[in-house]
Order: sequence, then structure tokens, then C-alpha cells
Amino acid sequence: MSDVHAGGCHCGQLRYECDAPLTDVAHCHCSVCRRTTGGIVTTWVTVPIGSFRWTQGKPAEYRSSATCLRYFCGSCGAQLALFTDHAPETLDLTTATLDEVATVVPDRHIWVKSRLPWIHLDEQLEEEWEEKL
Repeated sequence: MSDVHAGGCHCGQLRYECDAPLTDVAHCHCSVCRRTTGGIVTTWVTVPIGSFRWTQGKPAEYRSSATCLRYFCGSCGAQLALFTDHAPETLDLTTATLDEVATVVPDRHIWVKSRLPWIHLDEQLEEEWEEKL
């Protein structure tokens, strides 16, 4: 996989690039991700914040908690990125917004205490029952 990654929102108003390896690909089961994305699971990938840039448009921002800032398209509503004060040197991208999403393979589950009881997804992956904040 190339170390230059691009992605964007559904309507095309926002585009981004990152020129670093994609790491820490995790299925998040928290209720905040469910409500902000409308999905039952959100899969995130982590990149160094210095390697990330918006190449088209300016995202809308939403502070979903005291420590998390979410970036989304103000037109189509697609959630693209998450910044947390707990890891100020990184940015999390929603893998579904990457152009090469099929090549990004999850390696763990996070916030599994909030997992919906009927979800059975990549059960062979590591699970973190308590978040390491």
C-alpha cells in the first residue's frame, strides 16, 4: 500500500491527503460514533497529524466531547476525521472515506463495552473492553 492516501466526502466538496502509513485500524463500538455517523460501527485509522492536509474545501467542526473534535462535510454530512486531546500528535480518519478503503484491514475493536449485542464482526481481532485514555 502506498504511503500517500487520499479520500473525501460523498458529495465531493471535501478532499484530503495524508503522506504517512495508515496505522491502528480499529472498529469503534462507542455510542458517540454511532450517533455522529449513523452507523452501528465506525472504523477508524490513525495518521500523524503533520502528514494530513485538506486539499479541497473546509470541513465543518463539531465538539462531540470535552476532548474530541469531529470534522465533517457541511453539505452531505459525511464524517471524515476525529481529533482527540488524548493523542494530539495524531488524527483519526473514517476508513470509509478513503479512496482505497478495501486495502485498509482492521486490527482490533475498541469501546466493546458499548457494542450492540447482535454485532458479530471480525471476532478474531483483539478487543479492548476498557479504553486506554
